[in-house]
Amino acid sequence: QLQASGGGLVQAGGSLRLSCAASGHIFYVMGWFRQAPGKEREFVAAISWGGGAPVYTDSVKGRFTISRDGAKNTVYLQMNSLKPEDTAVYYCAVRGPSISVISTTPRSYNYWGQGTQVTVSS
Repeated sequence: QLQASGGGLVQAGGSLRLSCAASGHIFYVMGWFRQAPGKEREFVAAISWGGGAPVYTDSVKGRFTISRDGAKNTVYLQMNSLKPEDTAVYYCAVRGPSISVISTTPRSYNYWGQGTQVTVSS
């Protein structure tokens, strides 16, 4: 139900845009998580169609922007000023179809995309 794309290899300071298209339902809360080797999956950003500002983890504030296209049921993550520590597999995720409150915990998300690798070289 979730198809992510847009990862790749980029030099530090560069940019990438991730996309994630959802199918089957309209999901109010769509978000991005990432997991680096040997580390736990961590929250990156999320946005709700139910209103309110997007939420970001502190380490990406000012560099990443999450947005969505409601007509396409697609969420985007524009990543600028990338750093080597941003290297990870990035996953898009959505909460249940009737939930409009953003959560930063992975277990609150019901559906996950397959992950896309982002590698930032120094």
